[in-house]
Amino acid sequence: MKQNIHNAERIIRIIAGLILVTFAFVGPANLWFLLGLIPLATGLFGWCPPYALLGINTCRIGRGNKA
Repeated sequence: MKQNIHNAERIIRIIAGLILVTFAFVGPANLWFLLGLIPLATGLFGWCPPYALLGINTCRIGRGNKA
């Protein structure tokens, strides 16, 4: 599992995941908080399975034209 998510995107995913997971403790009782586990996990691991399948790698953002 090679990292394919840029650090800025990882932070956004972790924050969004944590916000969604908090719905398990506050607000209406439903299972939507489980959706927060996906961005939280991909943000923590730095690897996104759909990105890997589609050949997307946002780690290269901001590195210029280096191969």
